[in-house]
This record gives sequence, structure tokens and C-alpha cells, in this order.
Amino acid sequence: VQLVESGGDSVQAGGSLKLSCAASGDIPSTCGMVWFRQAPGKERELVSRITPDGTTTYADSVKGRFTASQDNAKNTLYLQMNNLKTEDTARYYCLVVGDPKTCDYRGQGTQVTVSS
Repeated sequence: VQLVESGGDSVQAGGSLKLSCAASGDIPSTCGMVWFRQAPGKERELVSRITPDGTTTYADSVKGRFTASQDNAKNTLYLQMNNLKTEDTARYYCLVVGDPKTCDYRGQGTQVTVSS
């Protein structure tokens, strides 16, 4: 299974973007889905996690502004990002996580740049 992220762009602070992560095949229902981001010179940050039972959690830095969702029929994960801030500038990646034997996939990332 391959993951392909899209939707990254350059926007002004206060703007919105919707990222997509399309899987080339079925993702086992026992896997979780994660968005994380990494900016140059900064540590990788977990942005959101959707557990196999559908529970979604967010980093405090994005809570109330970002919404993660998934469309199982389309094998696609989304990240709606509103009220973007300059500190949201990073490369965003999606991961499939869980049992390493069946849930170990990562995309190449999509760049989000937020300017003031």
C-alpha cells in the first residue's frame, strides 16, 4: 500500500487548507491513522491520530483549528486546517500505524507554508 499526500500550498495566516492522504489499497481496520508534521530545525510533531475505533486526538497546538477525518470507502484520510498560523508551516505526513506487520505505511509528505 502506498500513501500519497496532497493539498499542501502557500497561504496567508488565517487561511485554510485541506490535506488529503490517499491509500493505493485497503487499510486494515485494525490500523490507526496519523498526521504528523516536521519543520526545518524542529522536532517532528504528532498533529492528529485516529484510532481503529474512530477516536480522534489532536496536538494542543492545533486543537480547535484542525479536523482529521477519514473516508474508508475511498481509503483516504483528510486534515482540514483552519485559521492557519505561521507556526503551522511544515511538511505534513500521513502514517498508518499499529501492528508493524500490517500497519506500517508512510507518505512522502506535502508542504504547507503559512505567511504573515
